[in-house]
Amino acid sequence: MFRQARCAVFLSAAILCALGCSKKERNEAAEAPPQATVERAPDGNVLQVDHPDQFPLFSAIEHQATSTLKVTGTVNPDVSREIPVVTLASGRVLDTRVRLGDYVKKGQLLMDVQSNDVSGAYANYLKAVNDERLARTQLDRAKILYDKGAIPKSQLEIADDGEQDAVANVTAAEEQLRVLGVDKNHPSAAVKVYSPASGVIIQQNVTNASAAGVTYAGSSNAFVIADLSHVWVICDVYENDLSTVHIGQTADIRLNAYPDRALTGTIGEIDAVLDPNIRTAKVRIQVNNPDGLMRIGMFATATFHGKKAETRAAIPASAILHLQDRDWVYVPVEGGKFRRVAVQSGEVLPGSMQEINSGLQPGQQVVTNALELQQTVEQ
Repeated sequence: MFRQARCAVFLSAAILCALGCSKKERNEAAEAPPQATVERAPDGNVLQVDHPDQFPLFSAIEHQATSTLKVTGTVNPDVSREIPVVTLASGRVLDTRVRLGDYVKKGQLLMDVQSNDVSGAYANYLKAVNDERLARTQLDRAKILYDKGAIPKSQLEIADDGEQDAVANVTAAEEQLRVLGVDKNHPSAAVKVYSPASGVIIQQNVTNASAAGVTYAGSSNAFVIADLSHVWVICDVYENDLSTVHIGQTADIRLNAYPDRALTGTIGEIDAVLDPNIRTAKVRIQVNNPDGLMRIGMFATATFHGKKAETRAAIPASAILHLQDRDWVYVPVEGGKFRRVAVQSGEVLPGSMQEINSGLQPGQQVVTNALELQQTVEQ
């Protein structure tokens, strides 16, 4: 009897334990969060239109082109064609006849300089003339005395040597006046400075009443004249791109001021030292400028063409959408949709075609008129 009661107790405990565990498991399952589901957001570059057949497609064609490198630079004067205007007569500028940026011709009057150097040089000239006159008189007297046997030949030679020295002194004094820009027959305290060559004044270091000349008080170069019929375009080329440029290579030059004008230049020099901050080397491009279109300081873009031909895609220019400073095209996808794809445009080709450097392969289809599709979607 005791054994039966004991078994009943154990059985009851086992049942209660099973019921408690089952309840606990049911409570944990009820308290667990529901399983998460993932919803994919629509692609913003995929467009859906009602009648996709109204937008004709074009298959990109192959175009053979060489690799290109575009860099920016500025227009600079050709140093070998710069001519400084120097006045050796130091003094005060009385009047400047030209200004910065003026075009001057060779022999044109540039300025007048009042100088004490002229007075000293002219005084030396007058003294040399007087000494030469006295030496010539003494030589003439010595010749007469020598002919009559009154003096030996040695005295005649001394008189002749004095005359030659006096003539040399006159010549030197005249040359000094000429260097200072003074006419010996019409002396003046004001020295006239003329242009040594034709060109544009790119530097002006003097004004009215300022000091000029080669002394410490004045400016040795009053003006700098440059022949701008031939200029330099100096560009910065990054270290990684230096292998694509070489001396003698041609480059296409376009000015920001005249984007429709294309010029051609030749690389004349590549700096041997790189800028340590931005890791670039200066590349000097020589460009002819006979009509004066290129002005000093203008921004320019230089395009270098490589020798190796590459196969690229070409599509109509109307198939490219210029949006947010980038170029896009629309390619068809399944379900009558179009995907907007970013591309990098290249050179403009004949027949209203546009070269595509990257983002599109030959044979891929694009919408012929991207702007029309964009306007239709926005409506």
